[in-house]
Parts: sequence; C-alpha cells; structure tokens
Amino acid sequence: MKQHDVSVPVCDKCSAETGSIFRHLTAEEGDMINFKKEFRQFRRGDVLYREGSRISGFYCIHSGIIKVFKTGFDGKEQIIRFAKPGDIIAYRSVLSNEVACTSAKVIEDCNVCFIPSDILISFVRSNPVFAHELLKLACHELGEANSFITDIAQKTVRERLAEILLVLINDFGLDDQNYLKISLTREELANIIGTATESVIRLLSEFKADKLVELTGRRIRIMDARGLEKISNVFD
Repeated sequence: MKQHDVSVPVCDKCSAETGSIFRHLTAEEGDMINFKKEFRQFRRGDVLYREGSRISGFYCIHSGIIKVFKTGFDGKEQIIRFAKPGDIIAYRSVLSNEVACTSAKVIEDCNVCFIPSDILISFVRSNPVFAHELLKLACHELGEANSFITDIAQKTVRERLAEILLVLINDFGLDDQNYLKISLTREELANIIGTATESVIRLLSEFKADKLVELTGRRIRIMDARGLEKISNVFD
C-alpha cells in the first residue's frame, strides 16, 4: 500500500494520549520498540492477517478502527471486537506461539505499528508491571467473550441490538449531533450480534419508529439511550 506523508508516532507520546499498555514500559524499552517497530498504513477493506495464518508479530493501533472476527463454516463473519487507537491485536497468538485464531480487517482507514514477536516476549520476561497489565487485558477480553456467549444464549436479537448500540456509544462516543462515531454496515451489525442482516434492518426500522434512533445511510443517531437501556436489560 502506498504510504502517505504521516509522521511515525513515538511510543511514549502515543501511549500517553491513547492509554496504551505501552505506557508501562521503561524509557529503555520504549526506545527499543521505537527502533524495531514498523509503521504501516491501511485503507478500509484491507486485511492485516487471516485466521489460521502464522504471524511474526502483533499490531498497536495508532488511528482508525479494525474489526477482529472469526469466520464460520458457512463463511459468515462473527465479529469479536473492534480495535481502536491504543489497542493491540494478535498479541495472544504471539504469546501462545500459535496460528492466528482470528482475522483482522480495516473498517476505517488506519495507521498501525507492527511490532515483532520477540519484543513482546522480552517485555513480558523483563517487566513484571507490563506483564501484569497484559494479563489483565487478556482476562478482560476473555470476560467480554463470556458475556457475549451468555447474551447469545439468553437474550433476544432485539435486546442484543440495543445492547451493542450502547456498547458502541461507550467505546466510540457520539458526535455533537448524537451520531455514533463509528459507521457500520447493517451486515457488520448483524455479524456482531449473531443474526441475519434482514433482522437488523427490520429492528433498526422498529427502533426508528419508536424514536430511539434516526438513520442516515450507515450512520446511526441515538435519540433515546435510556430507552435502549430498558430494551437491552443490560443493568438487570
């Protein structure tokens, strides 16, 4: 991909701005990662890595949004999470020395830093604070996965859609007109909550009729967050 004239981010400044896990590195470790990382740029639709591939490092997101997903036997995507600035992806495959268990695809043009595997392993061995924070991150992601499995089993599609809209508000925020700052296709929304695209289209129309949201193309304007909370049963 052709690289635009964008300055390569310096890790200590970037991590301070985004809350990245790399804020727990020492000055010497920060210099090491700055020296060895590769700065890469991707466009919407680009794939960083695919499930089942052997990868030689992991990614730290500087800007943009990446969806992390698994592919079912029928070829349908199941979106696991969205990675945003400050997040790292593919690190678990590096730690376990296994092939990638997910795929990663750009949904909003992004700048990332690719960090070789040996860097992460050396930091885990030499920096106990960093290792502990990395363990906490992995546990948090596992907890989110467990919650998702429970939702799939116990909540209706309507409840799950309302809940994911609240999650997107929390993770990405709203602009000054109350539009979600992340733009997703109806298919991508369906792939998050595990249902058919047609079901999401129908439910969004119902939410619009109930004055919970307004729709402008792919953009979703949140009109009644409390109403979504009641539907989602997220606080029950």
